[in-house]
Amino acid sequence: MILYMLPLAIGPWQIALIVLAVLLLFGGKKIPELMRGLGSGIKEFKDASKEEDETTEDKKG
Repeated sequence: MILYMLPLAIGPWQIALIVLAVLLLFGGKKIPELMRGLGSGIKEFKDASKEEDETTEDKKG
């Protein structure tokens, strides 16, 4: 019964392994650039969702 949740269990060793893999794949200098791009993408997504909410409210009202 607990076996179906086993793949979802992420512990500190798994996180460390993921971080190590990211460092090896991208290198230390590339990671800040990737995070900056991820942050700007999230910001654009939030702005777009706010604009969509405003247009749906205008149509209702």
